Amino acid sequence: MAEVAKWWPGNRQAGLFVLLGLVAGLFSGMFGVGGGLIIVPGLIAIAGFTPRLAAGTSLLTIVPLAAVGVVSYAAAGSISWIAAGLLALGAVVGAQLGTFLLSRINLVLLRRVFVGFILLSIVMLFVVVPSREVAMQITWGAVLALTAVGVLVGTLSGLLGIGGGAIIVPALMVVFGASDLVAKGTSLLTMIPAAISGTVPNVMRRNVDVPAALIVSVAACLTTFLGSALAHAVSPLVSNICFSLFLAFVAVRLLRG
Repeated sequence: MAEVAKWWPGNRQAGLFVLLGLVAGLFSGMFGVGGGLIIVPGLIAIAGFTPRLAAGTSLLTIVPLAAVGVVSYAAAGSISWIAAGLLALGAVVGAQLGTFLLSRINLVLLRRVFVGFILLSIVMLFVVVPSREVAMQITWGAVLALTAVGVLVGTLSGLLGIGGGAIIVPALMVVFGASDLVAKGTSLLTMIPAAISGTVPNVMRRNVDVPAALIVSVAACLTTFLGSALAHAVSPLVSNICFSLFLAFVAVRLLRG
């Protein structure tokens, strides 16, 4: 029992991990995001994790969380598999570029530019509200553009430690004409290979708290289906309003560092 006590969190801390996972799963299912912007600061506040350990643990939780979200969106036919593959391919390249640029670029300026992008996305979400009846068209131009968006997502992930949902979802809706549901489902699918590729080296470097990741991810999986169901239940306009509020939250988090 002594060994278990050392390995497993205390009851109060475990309960807080469960609550964190429930909230992250709900947001993930509703908005097509990985939940890292909720999980990382939550782990730091609850257990005093370092930002590096919190980020590594968060990545591991995203894999099962996103997989559950993909199942729920795929069951409703709300995923563009080709778009997800192109985005993931670009993200792999972008992640390497982001790592290379990490010590060569002004991160404060980059955060401000990204916040500007978020604010523009919020405005455009109310200018362009794609119909859920229109299928996303994959042309050769779209192939190149989707790969480029993937590179941008991977680069910003490497530089700022953020997930790609805050970029992928509005980009798919505004630029490529995807419905809000297809954008969210495709975003979740894109995150799985990216999270796996980041988790493997983190585990090898012991930069993951496995018990915390297990508790958070199991709890998150319980509410991801609920979040997806809510996303499908509300109208595209209400969905855009809710997602805009989430993007505003992301912008505030980035400005505060």
